[in-house]
Amino acid sequence: MKPSRAKPSPPPLRQFVAGAIAAVLVAAAGGPGLAQGVVKSKFGDWEIRCETPAGASAEQCALIQSVVAEDKSNVNLVIIILKTSDGKSRLLRVIAPLGVLLPNGLGLKIDETDIGRAGFVKCLPTGCVAEVVMDDKLVEQLRNGKTATFIIHQVPEEGIGLPLVLQGFKEGYAKLP
Repeated sequence: MKPSRAKPSPPPLRQFVAGAIAAVLVAAAGGPGLAQGVVKSKFGDWEIRCETPAGASAEQCALIQSVVAEDKSNVNLVIIILKTSDGKSRLLRVIAPLGVLLPNGLGLKIDETDIGRAGFVKCLPTGCVAEVVMDDKLVEQLRNGKTATFIIHQVPEEGIGLPLVLQGFKEGYAKLP
């Protein structure tokens, strides 16, 4: 499996991504539609976006990065780090495009270390969501790594690796409310 070259999302895709982020935050909050969210700060290619879901008393924020494969413009991922509503855990959510093979799950490598796979938990109109609770080891690997490569499959025989730069993750994660 060769990693696909990835680049930050162009502006039109960012609008799609904002909708996907809103859908995932809605799913997390259990409430109806949200707006795109407001960019509160940037750390390299990472952004902290915040918004107040309908009916919620507090603002929700997430650390987000989106990438699109350079050689497959229809393959994009949105990576979202957010705090659980009780404030005790952090979640890593990834939105993959529709058409991803669900049984293969989502793979993750940080630099050259294979971290493992996560299953997809649901599909929304904007894409399919994989989610894991981040333990201290994963947080440290993300903080200290240079590149995280997320691997999806559209066909069983060939994985598509989308690398994203971890520069700015450490600072953004520290500032995530």
